[in-house]
This record gives sequence, structure tokens and C-alpha cells, in this order.
Amino acid sequence: MNVDDEAKKVIWSLQNNKRTEAERNVFQPTGKKPMNKNLVYILSAIGITFLMSFALSKFSKETTQFCFLIESYCFNSTENPIAYTFYIFMNLWILILGIGIAYLIGKKLGDRFKI
Repeated sequence: MNVDDEAKKVIWSLQNNKRTEAERNVFQPTGKKPMNKNLVYILSAIGITFLMSFALSKFSKETTQFCFLIESYCFNSTENPIAYTFYIFMNLWILILGIGIAYLIGKKLGDRFKI
């Protein structure tokens, strides 16, 4: 039984080959590397955190005395709102980085000591 294999082949096409060659080549790879969006994500996270810290400093009704690293370098939150915003921004990022580092340490310990 010599049956032509091409005759039995079913072609599944939703358009019955109505597209031209140019329309078929629209989705060919261009050879360009996709843009790395890590920098955009990092800058967005920093910007959103800064806006949150600015909003938190504006919603605070009471005056707060705060110091940067040493006791002689202190500010008042009503006299220096930008410095207070930056102080809140730094504290938020210390918390975020602390949580991230604790997660990484916990993950490594969990991988090492499986129960």
C-alpha cells in the first residue's frame, strides 16, 4: 500500500493561508536584546519610597527632634521638612533592606538545614 503521506497531511490554519509573506514575517525576531528594566524598577521603588516619606512627614502634626548619626547634628521637623523627609526615607530603606537581608539569610539556612 503506497499512499502518499502528503495527501493525508492536515493543515491547521485559521486563515487558510490568506496572509502574505510580509504579514507572516512581522513576528520574526529582530536580533535586538530586550531592554533591561531593573534600573527602572529600582528608581521607581526609590521614588515611591521618597514620596511616601514626604507624605508621612506632612501628615505628622507634632514637632519631632531627630539626629543624623551623631548627637550634635540634630534637626527640628517643622524647621527642616526636607531633612525630616530624608530621615524618614533612610529609616524606611533600613527596614526594607533589613527584611530583605533576613529573608536571604533565612533562605540560605533553610536550604542548608532541610528537615
